[in-house]
Amino acid sequence: MHTENSAVIQASLETVYKYASEIDRWPDILPHYRWVRVVREEGNRRLAEMAARRGWIPVRWMAVQELIPDEPTITYHHVGGITKGMDVAWTFEPGPEAVKVTIRHDLRLRWPLIGGWVANRIIGPLFVAYIAGKTLQTIKALAESQGALQTTESTEGK
Repeated sequence: MHTENSAVIQASLETVYKYASEIDRWPDILPHYRWVRVVREEGNRRLAEMAARRGWIPVRWMAVQELIPDEPTITYHHVGGITKGMDVAWTFEPGPEAVKVTIRHDLRLRWPLIGGWVANRIIGPLFVAYIAGKTLQTIKALAESQGALQTTESTEGK
């Protein structure tokens, strides 16, 4: 299974990366997230239990997040839940006035006979792409409104 969600966000790289990386704040800023519990943190790596909703359906997983701000990239490796083994990469392509953010998910579900079908037809399009799309669109709205607020504040002070 492979999915990609992308958005061009009219905000600074620093603002977008901050929203994307601070997973412990996601339940406060992303309405579809139920909770995120950081279990362990070592430098730029965190082990977290994450829970969201796909509509009314609750989902949860454990993942190791790694922040690589110099690239800039954020990666996840799912270590628990139905998506165990999934690799996720958030990439950020800064431009002069915007940042293109792409979230890629790759999963090889190792269930005999039906694993590929379930991953490609159900988990990927109905859950992973949906939740990632909501996450990205909400971060876009937040980052762009923060940028608009900063622009308004800077012009009001003149």
